[in-house]
Amino acid sequence: MIRKASSLGLTLLLAGATLATAQDRKPLSPAGTSATMVGGTWSAPDKDGERRYTGGKWIEVSYSRPMLRGRTDIFGKGADYGKTVADNNKDKAGDFIWRAGANATTKLTTEVPLMIGGKRLEPGTYDLFVLLKESGWTLIVSTQPTQEKYDANDKTKIWGAYGYDPKYDVARVPMKMITPAVSVDQFTIDFSDMSDAGGNIGMVWGKTGAVAPFTIAK
Repeated sequence: MIRKASSLGLTLLLAGATLATAQDRKPLSPAGTSATMVGGTWSAPDKDGERRYTGGKWIEVSYSRPMLRGRTDIFGKGADYGKTVADNNKDKAGDFIWRAGANATTKLTTEVPLMIGGKRLEPGTYDLFVLLKESGWTLIVSTQPTQEKYDANDKTKIWGAYGYDPKYDVARVPMKMITPAVSVDQFTIDFSDMSDAGGNIGMVWGKTGAVAPFTIAK
């Protein structure tokens, strides 16, 4: 009886350790978000000096954030520029198209109308891709149907940027290339120079960065 109980206890202990290990395992490219708010107002300070921000509308990017993990010059050079991060994924013109992150397609969700690349984007959710060239990046905003979880049998929706089709593009805008002062280990998307009139969507990884301007449409 004691031997059986000991055997059962060991089995439960091992099962618990396996479950804990599975729960502690982190994705190689963790999910992340970047957000900003526009159009709100700050109240006058109350008796405690506190102010409240109300009436603002959200603009948010949801994406997965790969890391360098010791790699350098992640975007490459020459004819192979962008090949590694785009996983050799090209559009019909032969240009490397990146999902601007990893895993599922990067998404831009806005509660206000935006102007990007001279095109009006109504409130809603859009795909973000980047056309990678050593001479400069191009931000692509698209409405192509995408998968939330990878399904090899689903031929009507894409995963990441694989199967990207420019016919779904709603806006394209050249990005201004920047060189960070430090090497950024984890790919980051952020908003910069924001006001109620607009701002920039920025991306940085390693020693390479780029920003694309947008305005709040009337």
